[in-house]
Amino acid sequence: MLSKTIQEALNKQVALEAASSQAYLAMASWADIQPGLQGVADFFYQQSDEERVHMLKLLKFVNERGGFGVVPELKQPIITFLSLKRAFEEFLSHEIKVSESINDLVHQALQEKDYATHNFLQWYVSEQIEEERLARTLNDKLELIGEDKSGLYLFDRDIMNYRAQISKG
Repeated sequence: MLSKTIQEALNKQVALEAASSQAYLAMASWADIQPGLQGVADFFYQQSDEERVHMLKLLKFVNERGGFGVVPELKQPIITFLSLKRAFEEFLSHEIKVSESINDLVHQALQEKDYATHNFLQWYVSEQIEEERLARTLNDKLELIGEDKSGLYLFDRDIMNYRAQISKG
């Protein structure tokens, strides 16, 4: 059985994961209408789908543990970006925020001696390490590229490969 405070905290995380999915969907849509950024659009569409899976996993866990997983109301995310670099800076910022929230949840689960929730959250801890590393890698690459059009072309072409490289370790 989940305590009321753990249930509330997990539902906050459900909302954060849902907001992440929406934010990345907005980034994908923006990239989709930019010339030559189909790879980036595909990356963010996939990222959005992944965050939705994270949300569903949390929601189901809350319900399985005797709580009530709440489907959150979402506000409009940022829908336009001044540059590709700004979109990826927002991506990194968002992942850091999610990591901090997961860490707070882990801490709370340990304080309440809810070892089942603590164990469940370890997957998210590992996932966030990968997500932050991916976001940092892509931001570093964009910093190196600057405004070089051929570099941006290669970045867009190869972006899905970065995800695979990061997840392999």
